Amino acid sequence: MSTAPLSAPRPSPSMPPRAGRLFALTGAVVGVIYGYDTGSISGALVFLSKDFDLTETEKGLVNSILVFGSILGALVGGKLADALGRRAAMLIVACSYAVFVALSAVAPNVEVLDAVRFLLGVAIGISIVAAPLYVAESTPARIRGASVAAYQVATVVGIVLTYFVNWGLSGGGHWRWMLGLSAIPAALVVIPLLRLPDTPRWYVLKGRTERAVEVMAATDPDADPHAEVAAVRAALAEESGGSVRSLLRKPYARAAVFVVGLGFFCQITGINAVTYYSPQIFEEMGFTGNGQNFLLPSFVELASLVAAVLAILIIDRLGRRVVLLSGIGTMVVTLAVLTVVFSAGKLHGATTWVGFAAILLFTAAFNFGFGSLIWVYASEAFPAQLRSTGASVMLTADLVANLVIAQFFPSLMAKAGAAATFAGLGVLALCALAFAAVTAPETKGRQLEEIQDYWRNGGRWPTAPEPGPVGAGPLGGSAASPASPS
Repeated sequence: MSTAPLSAPRPSPSMPPRAGRLFALTGAVVGVIYGYDTGSISGALVFLSKDFDLTETEKGLVNSILVFGSILGALVGGKLADALGRRAAMLIVACSYAVFVALSAVAPNVEVLDAVRFLLGVAIGISIVAAPLYVAESTPARIRGASVAAYQVATVVGIVLTYFVNWGLSGGGHWRWMLGLSAIPAALVVIPLLRLPDTPRWYVLKGRTERAVEVMAATDPDADPHAEVAAVRAALAEESGGSVRSLLRKPYARAAVFVVGLGFFCQITGINAVTYYSPQIFEEMGFTGNGQNFLLPSFVELASLVAAVLAILIIDRLGRRVVLLSGIGTMVVTLAVLTVVFSAGKLHGATTWVGFAAILLFTAAFNFGFGSLIWVYASEAFPAQLRSTGASVMLTADLVANLVIAQFFPSLMAKAGAAATFAGLGVLALCALAFAAVTAPETKGRQLEEIQDYWRNGGRWPTAPEPGPVGAGPLGGSAASPASPS
C-alpha cells in the first residue's frame, strides 16, 4: 500500500512522468496518419484510374466513398469512446488504419478498393471524434487548446507529406505505394497506446475514481488530483444521459446549435474543394504539368502548416475567438479576391500568381481558424457525459458538408464558372463569420467542467457579484465564477 499522502498520489509505474504530453504526442501521430490517408488519393487517382480504366463516375466514388465511411464512423465514434474508452477507441483506429491502408494498396480491382476505402473512412470518422477527446481530457487546462490544436497541425503535416510522396512516386506511377505507406506508422503508434492509460474523465465516468486520481496526478503534477476528480464527479452527478436527445434540452440546446453550425460552416466554405480538386483549380489559373498536380499544392499546405503552428502558439494566450474570427475573416477576403481574379477571364502573368497567393492564404487562414478551433470546441463545448456525443454530432455535420463539397464542386465549376463558384463560397464564409461572432464562447483557461456554466447562464459567463455595502458581513454575498478573461 502506498504511503504517499492522499493529496499527492504517485503515478503508476506504467505511466511516464508528465504523461499528458505523451497523450498529446500520440494523438498527433494519429493526426498525421489521418491527414496522409485523406490526401493520398489525390495523387494515386491519376494513376489507378488508368490501371482500372475508371469512368468519371467511378473516379468520383473512389474519392467520396471515404467521406461516406467517415460519416458513419463519426456517428458511432462517440458511443464507442464512451462504452470502451477513449484509449480503446484509439487502438481500434490505429489497427484499422494499418489493416485497411495495407489492403487498399493491394486491391485487385476498383470494387475491392471502394470497399476497403469505405472501411478506412469509418476508422477516420472514429478517429476525428476519439483523438481530440483523448487529448483534451488528458492535458491541463493551461495547454489544452494548444494540445488539441496540435492535432490539426499533425493533420496538415500528413497532407503535406502526401503531396511530396506523391510527387516523388509520380515518375513511376506507383499509386499502390502512395496509398500503402501510412500502414507503417499506424502499426507503430499502437505501441505507446498500449502503454498509456485511459483519460481521467473516462475513469470517473465509469466510477473508477481511484484510477482517475492516479492518472490525473500523472498528467498534471501541478494540480490537486483529488480536487480535479471531485469537480468531474460533481459535474457528472448533475448530468443525465449522453444521448443526442439530451443535446436538444436546456441548457445545452444552445451549445448544440453552436457545434453543429460550426461543424457545417467549417467544410461548406470550401476548404476541401482545394484539397480534393486543386489540379482543376490551378488549371483554371493557367498552371500545367507536375507543378500543378503536386508541387503547388505542397507549397499551399506548407503555408497552412505554418498557420496552424502559429495558432498553437497564440491560442492559449489571445483566446479562441480572436483566432477563429481572424481566420474566417481572412477567408472572406481571399474568396473575394478569387472571385475578382476569375472574373477577369483567361488568366496570365501577374493575375495567375495573385490567384495562387489567394488560394494559399485561403487555405492557411482556414487552418489558422476553423481547422484548429473545430477540434478544440468539439472537445470543450459539453460536460463529460455529453462530450463525446456532442463531438460526434459536430463532426458529422462537418462531414456532411464535406460530402456536399466533394460531390458538387466540380460540376459547379463546369456549369456556373469559377468566379460564381468562389463568390458563392465567399457568401457562405461571410455567414460563417457572423455565426461565429454571435455564438462562439471564449473558453481560454477554463476547466472543462467550468465551461458548462456558460451554457447554463444563457450563453454568458457568470460574473462576480457587486461588492456589498461597507461593513456588510459575510452573508452579504457569495462567490461566483470569475468573469471571462478579456
